[in-house]
Amino acid sequence: MTLRVGVIGLGLMGRHHTRVLHDLEHVTLAAVADPDPLARARATRGRDLHAYEDYRQMLDQEHLDLTIVAVPTSLHREVATTAMRAGAHVLIEKPIAATGAEALEIIAVAQECGRRIAVGHIERFNPAVVALKQRLARGELGKVFRLHARRMGPFPARIRDVGVVIDLATHDIDISRYLMASEPTRIYAETARRIHTDHEDMLSALLRFGNDALVQLDVNWLTPTKIREVNVTGERGMFTVNYLTQELTLFENNLPEDGAVDNAVISVVEGKMVRFRVEPKEPLRAELEDVISAIIEGRAPLVGPRDAYQALMIAEAIVSAGRTGDVVTMLPHEVLAFA
Repeated sequence: MTLRVGVIGLGLMGRHHTRVLHDLEHVTLAAVADPDPLARARATRGRDLHAYEDYRQMLDQEHLDLTIVAVPTSLHREVATTAMRAGAHVLIEKPIAATGAEALEIIAVAQECGRRIAVGHIERFNPAVVALKQRLARGELGKVFRLHARRMGPFPARIRDVGVVIDLATHDIDISRYLMASEPTRIYAETARRIHTDHEDMLSALLRFGNDALVQLDVNWLTPTKIREVNVTGERGMFTVNYLTQELTLFENNLPEDGAVDNAVISVVEGKMVRFRVEPKEPLRAELEDVISAIIEGRAPLVGPRDAYQALMIAEAIVSAGRTGDVVTMLPHEVLAFA
């Protein structure tokens, strides 16, 4: 089975989707759409595909199986619902929508049309994160105490419609939920706007999760070098993931030889450092391969609307906490009846 795929939005992520899709099996990259003629010319150069100024015209004429929605966040609801009503499944770049209400509208249309939604929380597909998840699931760290995520870099002038929490911190919110296999119960946050004209561009947040772990998020658009890392500390040591280099390292706590953990006070002593071998892979390719196989096999993609909605709800709570200075208590979200 071969899927006909189109890309809507040819900014940075749309260009990457176009590049990867062009080389994937079980895919015909049929068309792209963007109002910018230079972006269309760049995307079609050396490729046999159609380019449209108006994405609606593309959807009307191309009969697509899958549409990549890589437009600004404020347009996700409009473009995704139009694509699904035209008969296509959708992969929406994260976040799923600008607001929780818009996300629920997208989900309702998917149910109405019998279409699947995948959401581009791409860090789930970083091989170092996948390896860390496996080791945590095996209990190699013992009880998890704390997760600290740092996601920092220069201000992207292209992003005007949302702030750093909705656009960037949703990555780390999703990864925290994924690695902890738990949900936050309490949130405190400080946000600031330093160079962005409309929204916050700096976040420091502290979340307590239901498994009693603390999660600290440091996210900004103000750091002149790109930093992408997460540390997970537990009773047996600390795992560190560098997203950019796809490295996974363990700094061991030098426990007693039998590794026993009892009610006595356990000291923390520096042990050996172990760097695990991780087979590198481009996360976007892994993400697209998962979505394509999910559609062909009739299964849910790894990151679907439920996880994306949860991440957005938590992000909105963080924005509220940062704005008011209040501690936000999170109640367990109602389990939504969608795949």
